[in-house]
Amino acid sequence: MKASRDIARLIEIMAALRTPVTGCPWDMQQDFASIAPYTIEEAHEVADAIARGDLDDLRDELGDLLLQVVFHARMAQEQGAFAFDDVVEAITRKLIRRHPHVFGATHDLTPEAVKGLWDRIKAEERAERAAAGKPPVGGTGALAGIPAGLPALMRALKLQQKAGKVGFDWNDPRAVLAKIREEADEIEAALDGGGKEEIAAEIGDLLFAVVNLARHAGADPDAALRAANLKFERRFAAIEAALAAAGKTPSEATLEEMDRLWDAAKAAERD
Repeated sequence: MKASRDIARLIEIMAALRTPVTGCPWDMQQDFASIAPYTIEEAHEVADAIARGDLDDLRDELGDLLLQVVFHARMAQEQGAFAFDDVVEAITRKLIRRHPHVFGATHDLTPEAVKGLWDRIKAEERAERAAAGKPPVGGTGALAGIPAGLPALMRALKLQQKAGKVGFDWNDPRAVLAKIREEADEIEAALDGGGKEEIAAEIGDLLFAVVNLARHAGADPDAALRAANLKFERRFAAIEAALAAAGKTPSEATLEEMDRLWDAAKAAERD
């Protein structure tokens, strides 16, 4: 079977992998739950390629992510639920419905007006879902519609955004910063006398408050943390390089020595 630019060939390959007897034993063994972690992982690898500005990798990672969609659709087709074509139809219908300013009579909207229109249409879709007797996604109330399976930072941000829309929000980023200091003090108290569960709970409160500060400062907390991760990797690599030049490895160096090299790497970046 040859490679192809036709999506139909990818669907055929997935069907072949899932065919009993002649297919792949590993692929045939999978179900929605076992594949879901790979789907999340591939989405993160797409984001990583974008962050690195590597378009070759982005092409490959988008292919991996597309495979996840085809995989889930194939398993659903085997159960008689839906097929890949139904997935395409559903998303095209949704895009047309949510963009009347492009595909309908409404035009010349500002980005802010488009966002308001999007929220209104999504609210209508939720109402239609309720009228059809389907349970709401993510519960009911002001915080409804936020999937529990989202990455924790992203879900915290969306929870705060929804709460803010109904007035439950800080008015000043400095107030959030004060809350962060308060949470840090509570962690210190838990370290002095609390158990592991209490300490973990207080750390969770601190992380939630930091996400809130990022939101008020106009920063994407997930992107900010990814950038911090890259910075840490870059500076630690500088430590390893400096130690290697001296004939050492990190495990052979003292913490004080590595701290000095860290400060040197930090200073070199500023220069």
